[in-house]
Amino acid sequence: MNKKNQGTNFISIIAILVASAFVATFNETILNVALSSIMKDMNVSAGTVQWLVTAYMTVAAVMVPVTAFLIQSFKTRKLFLCAMGLLLIGTICAAFSNSFAMLLISRMIQSSGTGMIIPIMTNTILLVAPKEKLGISMAICVPAILLGPAFGPTVSGIILQYFSWHALFIMLIPIVAIIIILGSLFVVNVGELTKPKMDYLSIILSTIGVGTLIYAISSISEGNIKITLINFIIGIICLTIFIKRQNTLKEPMLNLSPFKYSKFIMGTILVMIAMMVTFTMSIMLPMYMEGALGKSSSVAGLALLPAVICAGLAAPVGGKIYDKFGVKFLIPLGTGIVTIFVFLISLSKIDTSLVHLVIIYICMSLGVGLFMSPAQTHGLNQLPKEYYPHGVAIMNTVQQISAAIGSSLFIGIMSAAQINALEVHHVTNEVAIATGFSTSTMVVCGFAFVGLILSLFFGRNKSEVEAKDKVEYTSV
Repeated sequence: MNKKNQGTNFISIIAILVASAFVATFNETILNVALSSIMKDMNVSAGTVQWLVTAYMTVAAVMVPVTAFLIQSFKTRKLFLCAMGLLLIGTICAAFSNSFAMLLISRMIQSSGTGMIIPIMTNTILLVAPKEKLGISMAICVPAILLGPAFGPTVSGIILQYFSWHALFIMLIPIVAIIIILGSLFVVNVGELTKPKMDYLSIILSTIGVGTLIYAISSISEGNIKITLINFIIGIICLTIFIKRQNTLKEPMLNLSPFKYSKFIMGTILVMIAMMVTFTMSIMLPMYMEGALGKSSSVAGLALLPAVICAGLAAPVGGKIYDKFGVKFLIPLGTGIVTIFVFLISLSKIDTSLVHLVIIYICMSLGVGLFMSPAQTHGLNQLPKEYYPHGVAIMNTVQQISAAIGSSLFIGIMSAAQINALEVHHVTNEVAIATGFSTSTMVVCGFAFVGLILSLFFGRNKSEVEAKDKVEYTSV
């Protein structure tokens, strides 16, 4: 293959992988504004319908570490088509679901594909991207991951004004089908298959561990402390056994060797902080806008879009800066911007202007866009190429967990401060919501500040793994 064809193939692969990731993450939030309609149509309670969200997130998180094993066992194209095939089958089943049980199972099938797509995308790009374009290539993935969930509720809200919730899935069927056709034509096989022996106990332990931990974190807001604590303990025990088992197996399902590299650990923590800040603010801001500022849900949803779009646009810029100058100044700049503007958001009160709030949130999101992808890329780039699938799986798993932890922790703080303001200070409900939001956002600022301190050490010294040759790829 000549250089021109290699370049064309590289662009095609990136485009298809990013499109698949966008559709997968878009699908994550597509039902968020349709839950009320589903409750009425299927005569289920709010606690029951919430399983459509909780189960989806849990299955996706469980599939991420399993995908690390699958990447080493099956060719890239076959694995990609399998993931998209699961998404297509789940979407078709969901479109024609006439019971809650069928819809829930359909969403779980969709989620199993979603959990595979992001690691496949990240690992493939790490291997096919030219070293001098690695930063920008990885940064292109960020808009898909950020914009997908942001556009889900907005687009579905518009569709639901004219059609039933079934139309949300019918709309996705031809899009997923087209991506499958293009993937079969352009996605290539990369990396070497080591064909590790499947350890069923590891799969069971990781599934139960991650699943119960995510469920425990997600159920904190429901107030059932006993069930939450039991699930949390079960999750920790299973994951502890899983980790010890991986260290003793000759062919572990998930190689934990990436944790030997301090820069990988730093990059993972920075990505976790970025996810915690992003997901938490995307949930708390609408609550504050609606409860304290008196805005409608549609206005609150639309108010978030400019910031998410700006974050998506900033990501490629951060990638280009990373390719040219590295992370020495880029990561501190991004985390510094996030810290400053989260602090400014925490000063919000009941009379804060919506325009003022949107502008500050845009600035915060620009900071996230600048540092999230370079932190992930630089952290993964510290690893030998044979550790890429495991490093990718680790990072994507902790992203899912950190998003759940962040939303549960910070919303819990917001709720506690709100109740305290109502019962102790006897303020109005609007003022109480504003107080809770301000208190919780100040804690978020503390996490961002930790990221800023960590970033000052992240770009120091040379890579722990010297220049590594990229794996050549061929269309096979």
